[in-house]
Amino acid sequence: MSLDLASVIAATTRWLVRAYPAADGATNAALAEAQARQAVTVAAWLRYPTSSDGALLALAGPGGSFRLDWLADAEPYEINGPDGIWRTYVDEVVASWAAALLTCSTLASQAVAALDDCEHGAGTPGEFRRLTAPDAHDCRAAPLLRHPDLMALVVDLHRAQLVERLRRLHSDDQTPTSAV
Repeated sequence: MSLDLASVIAATTRWLVRAYPAADGATNAALAEAQARQAVTVAAWLRYPTSSDGALLALAGPGGSFRLDWLADAEPYEINGPDGIWRTYVDEVVASWAAALLTCSTLASQAVAALDDCEHGAGTPGEFRRLTAPDAHDCRAAPLLRHPDLMALVVDLHRAQLVERLRRLHSDDQTPTSAV
């Protein structure tokens, strides 16, 4: 994974767990962060499936959390303050896709299965169990992150693009190869 994606994954995960905090307790906070990080990682790998995509992200920048903050009614912050720097690495599309994955286990399973078609995640579905098959502890730890109604504004931003990406990846897998 490129360093560019690592920064986006870290910042977008941080944004999600701050906007939709875990249940009380250190264990719950760790479980919620693990789930958010898995969802953001899958979303980032699908959004930027190649090293070239990561390099383009580094040139253009991820866009920041401004619209997400407005939607989630987050506290305002100073762009030059301590929160301003990491928030510039938040990717709105990745956050939206991650929110969609966290709130729909079917979509999450399809997304993890589609990782075989990107450079970053081929052969890694077992690493995303907390995302695709959360147990009771996972669900209790992150009730806000997994609540479809609470996450709807973020999910609805770019869910259609995620569904289309997964549809295209799935249809590419079904395309017969011609004999040479």
